[in-house]
Amino acid sequence: MPMKSIRLTLVISFLLALLPSLMFAQRNPAKSADDAFDALQYSIAIDKYKKAYTKIKKNKEEKNRITSQLAECYRLTSNYKRAEISYKQLIRRGWDKKNPDVLLRYAEMLKINGKYDESIVQYHAYADKVPDDPRGKEGAESAALVAEWVANPSKYEVSNVKKINSRESDFAAAFTSANYNEIAFGSTRDGATGKLTDDWTGQNFSDIFVAKLDRKNEWSAPVLFDKSETVNTKANEGTPAFSSDFKTLYFTRCPNDIQKKSGCQIYKSRRSGRNWQQPEMVEINGIDTMSTIGHPTLSENELIIYFSADRKGGFGGKDIWVAMRESKKEAFGRPLNIGDVVNTKGDEMFPFLRNDTTLYFASDGHGGMGGLDIFMTTVDTSGKWGKPVNLKYPINSSFDDFAIIFHPEEEYGYLSSNRKGSRGKEDIYYFIEPPLLFTISGTVTDDRTLFAVENANVQLVGSSGLSVTTITNPEGYFSFGKSQVKPNTTYDIIVSKPNYLNNKGTITTVGVEFSKDFEKNIVIQPIPAEPVVLPDILYDLAKWDLKPQYQDSLQGLIQTLRDNPNLVIELASHTDFRDSYERNDILSQRRAQSVVDYLIIRGIEPARLVAKGYGERVPRILKKTVSRNGVTFEEGTELTEDFINSLSTEKEKELAHQLNRRTEFRVLRKDYVPSATNIDIKELNVLINPDDNSTIFKEERNTGTFISTCVIMGYYEEFAYDRHSEAMISLDKALTLLKGGAIGKEDFEGNAEEILVDNSIRNNAVIVIPEITIANKTVKDVRLKVKHKLRYGLVFGDNALKLFGNFSFNKKTHKLTFEK
Repeated sequence: MPMKSIRLTLVISFLLALLPSLMFAQRNPAKSADDAFDALQYSIAIDKYKKAYTKIKKNKEEKNRITSQLAECYRLTSNYKRAEISYKQLIRRGWDKKNPDVLLRYAEMLKINGKYDESIVQYHAYADKVPDDPRGKEGAESAALVAEWVANPSKYEVSNVKKINSRESDFAAAFTSANYNEIAFGSTRDGATGKLTDDWTGQNFSDIFVAKLDRKNEWSAPVLFDKSETVNTKANEGTPAFSSDFKTLYFTRCPNDIQKKSGCQIYKSRRSGRNWQQPEMVEINGIDTMSTIGHPTLSENELIIYFSADRKGGFGGKDIWVAMRESKKEAFGRPLNIGDVVNTKGDEMFPFLRNDTTLYFASDGHGGMGGLDIFMTTVDTSGKWGKPVNLKYPINSSFDDFAIIFHPEEEYGYLSSNRKGSRGKEDIYYFIEPPLLFTISGTVTDDRTLFAVENANVQLVGSSGLSVTTITNPEGYFSFGKSQVKPNTTYDIIVSKPNYLNNKGTITTVGVEFSKDFEKNIVIQPIPAEPVVLPDILYDLAKWDLKPQYQDSLQGLIQTLRDNPNLVIELASHTDFRDSYERNDILSQRRAQSVVDYLIIRGIEPARLVAKGYGERVPRILKKTVSRNGVTFEEGTELTEDFINSLSTEKEKELAHQLNRRTEFRVLRKDYVPSATNIDIKELNVLINPDDNSTIFKEERNTGTFISTCVIMGYYEEFAYDRHSEAMISLDKALTLLKGGAIGKEDFEGNAEEILVDNSIRNNAVIVIPEITIANKTVKDVRLKVKHKLRYGLVFGDNALKLFGNFSFNKKTHKLTFEK
């Protein structure tokens, strides 16, 4: 056969062989678009799918498939508005009946675009069709919380680092040195090493750039990490991570060799002087050049690496994996998926390991504000990860937020986001937990005149033990500045001025997460020249014992005396006139004394109290109108015997008698000098003979209770003996010891944070007193139970006293004696 005939035959045969594929290509206009999609060339696929769609005339199924592919291309290139429109079209056409994932994608686009109520409807629709996928339920729940998160932002402040961001993508920063004033990051900006366009994004291939803060805290213009094309190449390089000594760089590289197919791998490069050595692929068993992994983060010793990958054995899209090795010279072992607590059917990417125990990562599978949200999880000693916590607004937004890094010790760092306000496709943002700054200010006013009080002394006393003082100006104003008010401190604001009763208020910065200017206005009362009637204290007929239910009526007086330690007062008791003068005098004196005795038990020094019984000799003059049970007495009425007898009903007379029966106090002196209650141990040894195994006790006149003394950590205290009682301490006494430093939080049994609440101590809390001395007997670690309504400051029973030895009370000598 002639050569020409042979050639012609071969050509015809070749054309006939190609004919079926050519005819198929004609029947499948979307083939080239599908090929581009499969090759992750989404920006190219978009144009090809658009052209293919116009060529499909009657095949509705193929039109819907192309629309679905277009929607995915828009989503994967962050064109969320067009993606939302495309998903909506598919649902209108019923595409979700066979492909329910479109409901989830539509819900996600609605959330990203800020349409939260609509997104909730679509999340529920997806959850109904795919109940086993938690993304539907979690997506709806988180969408419902977005408004609350925005209204109540977290403690972080977030700002765009405008001077280093470009019109393209800038993402995934990493600190480059221990000075933490320079960052390396990925960028597709102009000036990148590669000159080609990434068919996925339609942007330049990414390179690693660096930018540095100068002494004025201004950013330098970003430059290539290296200009020698050692680290940066024509491929995609990004997501840098440095070893703890900053001598080794780990990063992701995705080759773009059109001659062969390849994935993305993790590379490392060692610092060599000012340059970097040729990168080499990090060896991980089971990972090769065809694998697609990236986003490395390592433990401080570089023996554990976490990364993101879509691998067999995962839970959905991209998951976070971990690999380990015994030494830096070895390859990492086979990767392990860190589990379904962290990983979901969605994507988990951009892990960042902080202090080896806390993992931050981005995810679209845990619910959130929209797109990728940043989450945090911690690992326990058994290696189990805790439930991820959403960092909420403003760290997260309705768009993609990812690649967070922290300073290892301080609360600031960088993240990447394409949120509204970004300059480019993705920008780098700076975040910081600002220092907590507090001020306290207020006005002091006179309770009687409501006028401002000038030159009042205002003392700020912190739970830390530090105090500062200022005085009010002519407008009664005072203030304490940012340098004086500290975080996690409770402050008493104590106001005093001559001829006024001291008053105080309390402000705490404990648990306050944001800077705040506190305001506390305080009213002070002039020391009254006339007697002040105490709240009702009622006695049984012809009795003078102070009943327990009326002891609370004296709490205000007790606090006043504690706040004003220079006052000496008279406690005056009055009766009605329905008995003889003599009997009423005696009864009123005993009633006044019962109040004094109670105040002494509560820690008020006896020398500050004077009991006086006036019987029926001082009828009450009403300072204000009184109305009770339908009976009214006008202001200024004097409740004399003649007036009461003139009343027309027994109801009126009985009320008048009740008003006459009263207990009052009045200030006798303002110059009392308090005696020391905190006795130095050395001084105590002089006062108490160390060889004396006994101590004096007194017998309470009204109750017969034995009252003796002990020393608690240098504090000289009285205790009441109750044979069958456990060892107890009153709330007030426990607070005195706590605030005075005799005991601390470490002396409480149990969790001190749960016991010491609201500047008080929980009822029935147990304190282990390090040391108590009675006579010459000392016992360590004595357990006392706190009782809020205890009549005495301290109560010891037989079991408590036996800790000091066998004992006996001698009523003749009034000595409590312990056996030697």
